[in-house]
Amino acid sequence: MWYVSGMKNTDARSLPREVQQHNRNQAIRLFSKGKSRAEIAEIIGVHYVVVCRWIRAWESGGKKAIQLKKRGRSSGENRLLTRDQEAALKRLLIDKNPGQLKLPFALWNRKAIQSVVYKMWRVKIAIRTVGDYMKRWGFTPQKPIKRAYEQSPKAVQEWLDNSYPEIKKLSKKENAEIYWGDETGVRNDCQHSRGYAPRGQTPVVEINAKRFSVNMISVINNQGLLRFISTFRVSLSY
Repeated sequence: MWYVSGMKNTDARSLPREVQQHNRNQAIRLFSKGKSRAEIAEIIGVHYVVVCRWIRAWESGGKKAIQLKKRGRSSGENRLLTRDQEAALKRLLIDKNPGQLKLPFALWNRKAIQSVVYKMWRVKIAIRTVGDYMKRWGFTPQKPIKRAYEQSPKAVQEWLDNSYPEIKKLSKKENAEIYWGDETGVRNDCQHSRGYAPRGQTPVVEINAKRFSVNMISVINNQGLLRFISTFRVSLSY
């Protein structure tokens, strides 16, 4: 039990919600035991008018009438999209890409989402608001995984389900290891840049005459053992 006797009247709104609710409940208990409104105000340490308001609410609406309501906006209040629109947009972001909707974006960034919302519902949403929606839904900006468009998911699954188990079985029989390999190369000059120029007048780019490159072949097995070999080459041109 919390009794505050002889306490100077305080602004109940500054108290923690648990204390506020306890004071309301305590005021009704004391009133039910025959205490006057002035006595209750003195015991709890709130203004007489506040106690009168609590008792009046309780008399007209019961215990439910003195329950504190949740502060702030209710869920979904003042949002630009309805619940159905939000659900449709989330499904769209998961199932489709901008290109499938004829939008000039490769991935779903905030600008692309802003565009598709306007295209579908003619609703204008600020870029920052789009970010708030994404955060609320658990969407995060991520670097995409690169996958060759020629890749056949069906063929890959077929290999994983049938071919790889046979390879694994054979490696166990031969007491061998399975390695997964890749090859990469790095150069200090660019090989794919292009620029507009009159036909027959090839543009000239001044570069460092000293060029070098690094090529590496690496493999890793299922236990994480890494093996690699690399070559380094330097050439001069004038």
